[in-house]
Amino acid sequence: MSQTAGARQLQRLKTRRALLDAALTLLEEQSLGSLGLREVTRAAGVAPTAFYRHFRDIEDLGIALVDEALENLHATVRSMLTTTGDADQRTAAAVELMAALVRAYPAHIRFIVRERHGGVRRVREAVSGQLDAFAGEVAESLGSDPLGAGWSRDDLLMLARLYVDHMVMTASAFLAAALDEDGEWDAVTHTALRQLRLIHAGRVHWAPARTGAGAGAGAGAG
Repeated sequence: MSQTAGARQLQRLKTRRALLDAALTLLEEQSLGSLGLREVTRAAGVAPTAFYRHFRDIEDLGIALVDEALENLHATVRSMLTTTGDADQRTAAAVELMAALVRAYPAHIRFIVRERHGGVRRVREAVSGQLDAFAGEVAESLGSDPLGAGWSRDDLLMLARLYVDHMVMTASAFLAAALDEDGEWDAVTHTALRQLRLIHAGRVHWAPARTGAGAGAGAGAG
């Protein structure tokens, strides 16, 4: 690559980064559905025409933010799945990882929490698809654990989605707590740990669904 082409590529990357960062800053106070293209380009310090060299529209920018935000979240999920120790140790490690993620990327996590049920359909579906993929990974990990012996795929996915939903709920709670108030973060951590212990207790005592007649009654009895 020539020096001129390299400089052009670097400038292109810088402009894209500026647009994403500007959008994240603006989205701290509003939803994606209310965000305007000119508002973003003004905050990024670029001409409106430059926007279209990187994104088709605001929805396209929103999907790029989903991919970027959940790339970090994905790394956290993978770390959770590889954590060793007993149930309490793994639970504590999971909450610590979520707290660290929120501290490191508050704007990204705030965006995901808000747009997960937001008004922009393509972005909402992108978030949902990514979280479903996370749940699939968690379900696979749960199925290889001795506690998952005899569980159906549906039951494993149900439990995995509970963990993923709890992860997002905990991230939202950390966001609501002031970043510089350790007491508030301690309270969120305490609640999250107790909730995870409750989910784990349910997992230990769950009766795996039976196939055939009476499966529903057997699952309900668990």
